[in-house]
Amino acid sequence: MHKMLPLFVALLLASCQPTADQKAAPLMQRIDSLYQQKQYAQTLQAIQQLRAQHPKAVESRKRALKIWQEASLLMTQDEIGKTDSALQSTILAYNRASSFGEKNRLRVRRDSLQVRYDALCGTVRVIHKRQKE
Repeated sequence: MHKMLPLFVALLLASCQPTADQKAAPLMQRIDSLYQQKQYAQTLQAIQQLRAQHPKAVESRKRALKIWQEASLLMTQDEIGKTDSALQSTILAYNRASSFGEKNRLRVRRDSLQVRYDALCGTVRVIHKRQKE
């Protein structure tokens, strides 16, 4: 019986220690707050901080992954809107351009914006696929 006492005390002390998820809780609250405030870039930074500081907080990291996907999706969709607007504006300017030099400059800009738009749409498709998994 006396041999079991130190083991029992050690288990009792170990059970009193906060879990990794409990230690990560304040950072998860910050992540939730930033996400609710639509501060998506800061949300992603906070999630990276969570990953670095609390690698064993499995449940918190699972929840943070879902938030990461949502924040990334919303940021990308916002960028798609901005890029599409710039692309449409550039296409209109290209169609109105009269000089060869101006048309060349606008064509380069149009092509660059089109590539960016296509890449962003691809990112959204990947995020949607990952969210289904």
